Amino acid sequence: MEKKIYRFIGLTGTNGAGKGEAAAFLIKKGYAYFSLSDIIREKLKEEGLEASRDNLIRKGNDLRKQGGPDILARLIMEKVRDRAVIDSIRNPKEMEYLKGQAGFILLALVAPAALRFERVQKRGRNESASTLDAFIKKEAQERSDNPDAQQLDRCLAMADRTIVNDGSLEELHRKLEELL
Repeated sequence: MEKKIYRFIGLTGTNGAGKGEAAAFLIKKGYAYFSLSDIIREKLKEEGLEASRDNLIRKGNDLRKQGGPDILARLIMEKVRDRAVIDSIRNPKEMEYLKGQAGFILLALVAPAALRFERVQKRGRNESASTLDAFIKKEAQERSDNPDAQQLDRCLAMADRTIVNDGSLEELHRKLEELL
């Protein structure tokens, strides 16, 4: 059986599901790294605002409303030159645009909410949620039906492959190696 070569691997998934770990693994395999969230962080920095989860969600939605739902994907592809992992895909139009690129696969990472909350507590970012209940409520903002907003559930459903990351880092790496 011929092995498929992926030029672009897109990552979507719930907060704390392991997208960053998957990206780090793929970087070690020779992929360049790009994050749609980095575009939002750049815009927040220009405005002198903190890159908190609340600000990232709000600014990302503002950018989509102003430039179209696929604006972040279009901007990131202006920077991509070769094999790349593209992180933080949270809108179906972003996904549709990226799926139009030759050699693209969309990978979704998911994990139970309690485990994800535990993980994000360890990474030390401003997650705007200090309890599991607040974490789950904050995540609801990413599960909109608004075409100009984050639509995480639709993105998860559109994934070419889904990895349940509820085990060790070694298990995640094994699952990713199987993909490659």
